[in-house]
Amino acid sequence: MGIKSKDLISLADLSVEEMKEVFMNAKSMKDIISRDIKKVPTLRGKVVVNLFYENSTRTRSSFELAGKYMGADVINISASSSSVAKGENLRDTAKTLERMGADIVIMRHPVSGSHHILAQALQARVINAGDGTHEHPTQALLDIFTMMEHLGSVEGKKIAIIGDILHSRVARSNIIGLNALGAEVWVCGPPTLIPSQVEKLGVKVTWDMEKALEAADVVMMLRIQLERQSKGLFPSTREYAKLYGLNERKLKLAKDNALVMHPGPMNRGIEITAEVAEGLLSVIEEQVTNGVAIRMALLYAMGGGKGNVVD
Repeated sequence: MGIKSKDLISLADLSVEEMKEVFMNAKSMKDIISRDIKKVPTLRGKVVVNLFYENSTRTRSSFELAGKYMGADVINISASSSSVAKGENLRDTAKTLERMGADIVIMRHPVSGSHHILAQALQARVINAGDGTHEHPTQALLDIFTMMEHLGSVEGKKIAIIGDILHSRVARSNIIGLNALGAEVWVCGPPTLIPSQVEKLGVKVTWDMEKALEAADVVMMLRIQLERQSKGLFPSTREYAKLYGLNERKLKLAKDNALVMHPGPMNRGIEITAEVAEGLLSVIEEQVTNGVAIRMALLYAMGGGKGNVVD
């Protein structure tokens, strides 16, 4: 079936059927990742460009590996070492990439909505790898895929997302995807880190972490963005850890087999303790592997891949 929308800027660009197809193909991609030779020719001849205006380890390397495993030619461009540093604007950069024959451009940018400018200027397909505080659709896809591998389905399951909801593009994309798939989504954090009228997104809101954790099937902790601490949005990291950090005692409020997730990077000892992050219920390392598989499945769908994905 593939993905009908030219670009993936918001998770809302995908239908439920398209998300499920990506999840199905990601299972096959995990088989490729487990091989001794992690390479298929599915996207041979396609050019994939990673254009990152913000630093990233997991997302960028994940997309790079995904492209290479699928046989595409992958180009990495960092804003700090490109013409962007000399003042080139986004539209001009887009036209340069077009002339280079880019088929898919994956961009991370600090400004929310910047991907719309890129998508309008390019015939190539654009994938959002994170824009400001707006969205991070591929992270949400890998998160939901990880949940479904363990739970079978997220329909009717209680998913607690805890932390800095206000600035989290991960939370926004997860809310869109989980709601579409019928999950019961709760968000929790300090009042200063909860967006006003967030209920309109179809979530339940609480400032009480214990209430959010009660009978939860999945507990997703979000990174506290320490760079925003200067704004005084919470008293101190010590106080935050006491009220909103996940430890073994609090985790007992969730279901016995509840999944513990974190998009990374983690601030251990603040939003999550080392014991929980490395505990039996944690699927944080699985999220990393699934990130490569999901991005392979997306590149397959958006790069025109046909036939058996594991050939």
